[in-house]
Amino acid sequence: MDIKELHNIMPIANIPSVMEHGILSHNLRRKLRIRSRSVAMQEIQDRRTNKIVPGGKYLHSYANLYFDAHNPMLSKVRNHNNEICVLRINHEVFSLPGIVITDRNASCNYAGFYPYPDGLKKLDFDMIYATWWLHQDDPRLEELHKNIKGAEVLVPNCVYPKYIVGAYVCNRATGLRLKQTGFSGNIKINESLFFY
Repeated sequence: MDIKELHNIMPIANIPSVMEHGILSHNLRRKLRIRSRSVAMQEIQDRRTNKIVPGGKYLHSYANLYFDAHNPMLSKVRNHNNEICVLRINHEVFSLPGIVITDRNASCNYAGFYPYPDGLKKLDFDMIYATWWLHQDDPRLEELHKNIKGAEVLVPNCVYPKYIVGAYVCNRATGLRLKQTGFSGNIKINESLFFY
């Protein structure tokens, strides 16, 4: 599979900090006392808090990226479309040490954690990049597909700003808001990525 970019769902209010420090893990952000807004659901964060990735680090010690941001997380925050962007991360981020691949959303009970690059072989890219995860005739398959759509790339501590090459926004007004933060990457309107 030729992966050209990865994604991170980010509140526009956090962009000045992201451009200075990068996309930080939850734990590093707290250690550095960097204030930020979050679109994450508290129940999901609670599940991630004490989860340990094989190898001994807490899940919150990783910055998380998605293979495809058109996923259940972005769907859940659709009411905030005008306040968020999807950061586009260069695939060269895979050159950083300690990358971990998950075969579904890392908060799931049955998520598999694999070192890069071996973990890529464990992924169902057809499901990850499918436009929809709905299977009305099969609720169990729908739940599985929903989890797989959220497969993640876990980067220890930080995704440095140099790997952020651009951002997707839902409309022109949001793009202007993002530009006003000083964001220097390429800003593209991509309505079909977002949910309405």
